[in-house]
Amino acid sequence: MDVMPKWAEVILVPLISLLLAAFLSALIILAIGEDPIAAAKLMFEGAVGSVRGWGYTLYYATNFMFTGLAVSVAFHARMFNIGGEGQAVLGGLGVALVCLYVPWPHWSIALVAATAMAAAFGAFWAAIPAYLQAKRGSHIVITTIMFNYIAAAVLIYLLNEFLKPAGAADPSSARFAAHLDLPTLNSVLNGMGIKASKDDSVNVTFLIAIASCVAVWVLMWKTRLGYEIRAFGHSGSAARYAGINPTKIIMVSMIISGALAGMMGINVVMGEAERLVLNSVEGAGFIGIAVALMGRNHPFGVFLAAILFGFLYQGGAELDFWTSIPRELIVVIQALVILFTGALDHMVRMPLERVFLAFRKGGV
Repeated sequence: MDVMPKWAEVILVPLISLLLAAFLSALIILAIGEDPIAAAKLMFEGAVGSVRGWGYTLYYATNFMFTGLAVSVAFHARMFNIGGEGQAVLGGLGVALVCLYVPWPHWSIALVAATAMAAAFGAFWAAIPAYLQAKRGSHIVITTIMFNYIAAAVLIYLLNEFLKPAGAADPSSARFAAHLDLPTLNSVLNGMGIKASKDDSVNVTFLIAIASCVAVWVLMWKTRLGYEIRAFGHSGSAARYAGINPTKIIMVSMIISGALAGMMGINVVMGEAERLVLNSVEGAGFIGIAVALMGRNHPFGVFLAAILFGFLYQGGAELDFWTSIPRELIVVIQALVILFTGALDHMVRMPLERVFLAFRKGGV
């Protein structure tokens, strides 16, 4: 029997971890001579205090949902996919190829094709390390990290040699046709008769990210394949004894994981830049690891954690712009959240377990 109730596991542990990270962050800000309360107020107002702030918060959250889901699916199969960065890069390449070289009549048709290509390119990039793990025994962490650098090199080569317009100095592709611009979320709401203020940051990819959260939940907890993935993750030897093919689970779970990471390319390439540029992923593949850990590898937890990290990114940008707090310190604050919600999880969990055990023994 579990020592802690499920609600404490899902809500109380992350909440206390966040409060500890916030407390330490406040001490650091105070130590450099800034007002932590004013900084927190500025972060809040910049991230969720306006339509513009919410737009950018949800834009970043969209990226983190895709990469967080990617990490969580692989993690359920007892694999640590560190390659979300490279898989998202290749997914963006797939989006660019579809949008540049196929004359789509409407953005909606192009979006379907771009989603399929982003997922396919990301899945392909994840399938290679998966095969090396399943057939050659190569460690998935090492190979996926290496493939991040290979993906970056491939993108640089293709941009400079093939995709960059003639005479352009910037290593980026040509802009997509104007009619392929993805509609923003406010325009979708206005089209449904819901009056929404203008914001040009978050686009319909946010809805795809939410649908992906639902799809992963259905896959992992309502299908036989999801049960097999989770069973293999809990005990590989028991799963093999039950007739579950380990090669199949490794390959399928990593392909799904890579496809989810690749779909981030829709948001940054088709939705925001409207062309393929270098460094569009901007570390979101690695942030996805923290999002999955904080979300306890559950799609709903990933959704909430992605919103939080979107808040930290947008709020951190406001601090960097309006205060003398250096950008490096904002990264430290983000790292503290990752540290307490991930690496130091047991530091919070173990005292809580003792408290709940004491209450149980006392008959409370």
